[in-house]
Amino acid sequence: MIEITTFRLTTATDEDAFRAADKRLQSDFAYRQAGLLRRTTARNDQGDWIVIDLWRTAGDADASGARRIDDPVATRFMSFVDATTVHTERYDTLD
Repeated sequence: MIEITTFRLTTATDEDAFRAADKRLQSDFAYRQAGLLRRTTARNDQGDWIVIDLWRTAGDADASGARRIDDPVATRFMSFVDATTVHTERYDTLD
C-alpha cells in the first residue's frame, strides 16, 4: 500500500530545522513501525512537500498513525507543518 501525504510548512519554519526533524522522525519513529517498507520526503520549487510511505498493509499504516498522535518525535515534526495544507491519499499496489 502506498500512502502519499502532501503539505506546506508554516511560514515561520526554518527549513533546516524541519529537515532535521524529518530525519529524526524517519530514524526514531517511522522505521520502527511494523510494516513500513520505505519512506521518502521531497520538496518542489513552489514549497510543497511530499512524504511517500510504502506499507505492507493499510492496517500497519493505521496502527502507525494512531501511535504518531502521542509520539514526541512525530509531534515535533508536525510543529513545522501547516495543518491546513495536509492531504493524505492511499493507493493499493497492483503487483
